[in-house]
This record gives sequence, C-alpha cells and structure tokens, in this order.
Amino acid sequence: MEVNDQMVDKLAHLSRLHFNDAEKGEIKHDLQRMIGFVEKLNELNLEGVEPQLFMSDEVNVLRNDEVKGSISRDEALKNAPLHDGQFFKVPKAIIKPN
Repeated sequence: MEVNDQMVDKLAHLSRLHFNDAEKGEIKHDLQRMIGFVEKLNELNLEGVEPQLFMSDEVNVLRNDEVKGSISRDEALKNAPLHDGQFFKVPKAIIKPN
C-alpha cells in the first residue's frame, strides 16, 4: 500500500489536524514505515498458532458485589458550594463545535 498526499490529507481532515508540507512529508514517511511493518508481519506463517487473548495466565481476583450504606442527600449537599436543596448547581457549559 502506498501512502500518498491524498491519503495524508484525508487522515488530516478526519482527525481535524493541519500540516504544512514538511510535516506532511514526515507523516507520509512514518505511515509508510508503519504499513511496511504490518505487511512484514503478514508474511509470518501462523499456521496452527492460537491467538493470544491474555498476556499472562494470572487470574484477576475480584471482590463480590455487596450492598453498602450511602450518605443522605443532606450530607451530600452539605459541602456543595451551590445547591437548591435537592441538586448540585453548576455553571452552564456550552461547547461550540468547530
């Protein structure tokens, strides 16, 4: 697979990044090296090799779920800087899309 300017431009657009010509050249080189590495891995004979699902044979020990007590609404709101007696009050945050 060949990495060309159109591919770099498309990836830049999808990732919302902007590159100058020098950066595009570096990115093309890096992407070509990555693709070359993956293509080299595809040359390996993996006949009869089971996929590895976990890095080790260790078993994760998890605790049992237990219902425990919680704090009351009054206790939760006690240290809140702003509240209306029922909910926390926070500043409105509106994010404008680019």
